[in-house]
Amino acid sequence: MVEHSKFKKLLPHLFLWLGIIIMLFPIYFIFVASSHTSAEILAAPMPMKIGPHLIENYRRALTEGTSNMGTPVLSMIKNSLIMALGISIGKILVSLLAAFAIVFFDFPLKKFCFWSIFITLMLPVEVRIMPTYKVIADLHMLNSYAGLILPMIVSATAVFLFRQYFMSIPREIPEASQIDGATPMQFFRNILIPMSRTPIAAMFVIQFIYGWNQYLWPLLITTKPEFYTLLIGINRMLSGADVQIEWNIVMATTLLAMLPPVVIILLMQKQFVAGMTETEK
Repeated sequence: MVEHSKFKKLLPHLFLWLGIIIMLFPIYFIFVASSHTSAEILAAPMPMKIGPHLIENYRRALTEGTSNMGTPVLSMIKNSLIMALGISIGKILVSLLAAFAIVFFDFPLKKFCFWSIFITLMLPVEVRIMPTYKVIADLHMLNSYAGLILPMIVSATAVFLFRQYFMSIPREIPEASQIDGATPMQFFRNILIPMSRTPIAAMFVIQFIYGWNQYLWPLLITTKPEFYTLLIGINRMLSGADVQIEWNIVMATTLLAMLPPVVIILLMQKQFVAGMTETEK
């Protein structure tokens, strides 16, 4: 009976470790490949131990790029960071103001406005991508940071989550601030924002990863290498028809593309969990 109980406790851990190994093996494969030459990667079988060219490959990737695309990875990391930060900060600001208006103000068609925002979740990005592209092209925002960021800063999900959190705030708090003579924006800035730090942190993590992983929109509006994001850069590295693909540099770039979201999650995991649980309440 005791052995049977031990086996029951051990079985979930075995499945957990199996899942971890399955998830981490491709990352280990990329890391090992980024430490060899392209010829060694293409050899059969590919070495599964770390090679001697690790530092050299990452230095080349960061400062030079591949031969078929001379844009260094540092430039693409800068573009991806600007886009991810712009999208996440912009979405949080717009969504906070929208949720603030929906929850704390009474105006005609308030529910209609909220559900009009919420129903946009049913529209996939592909449905509205061409009209959005036409607007950005007419405004001469192609190959610009504004073109990368502005069309992506409205989020029905963020509006919904902030609305749910604001509805859990006792009505006595805004009433007390109103009695003290605070204007709506003073209440928003000095009371509501500090109270909403954990859901804001949770939303920042979600939207940063969303912005960092954008592929289709940057692919459409960026044609100049100085505005390539990391995902677009990896695509361009693999698209050389007459040039041999430098797999070691591609693998190094791929691993570098994984690091910022992982760092953000590790740094903000407590705030993320707290923000999501508070929002659910």
